[in-house]
Amino acid sequence: MRARGRPKKYRIVKVDPKISQFSPRGKPGRPDEVEIKMDEFEALRLADYLNLGQKEAAKSMRISQQTFSRILKRARSLTAKGIATGSAIRIQGGQYVISSRNNNQTKPDPIIKENPGTNTPKNPA
Repeated sequence: MRARGRPKKYRIVKVDPKISQFSPRGKPGRPDEVEIKMDEFEALRLADYLNLGQKEAAKSMRISQQTFSRILKRARSLTAKGIATGSAIRIQGGQYVISSRNNNQTKPDPIIKENPGTNTPKNPA
């Protein structure tokens, strides 16, 4: 079955995380998992780690401020859920392009990644 609606745009991500999973210590057995997508990780990094304003961070990801706000809200909610419930937090997936270029250039340096098992991405250009 084909997905309906408007196709999702690729999000611009500047940094690939060094660690892709955080797991609680002291909890016996395998903890539940919370999955944060790469664009949500990038929104957290820009807003909370680098202390950028939403407009500036949205410009960096080449999305609207409203979309950035929605992504950031979801990322914060999932992170809080993982911490509060003692779940492992995994960073992976989503439709994104890793770009090392500045905002002044129009086309990203494409390294396209998606969640394993999803459809192969089409050329974003």
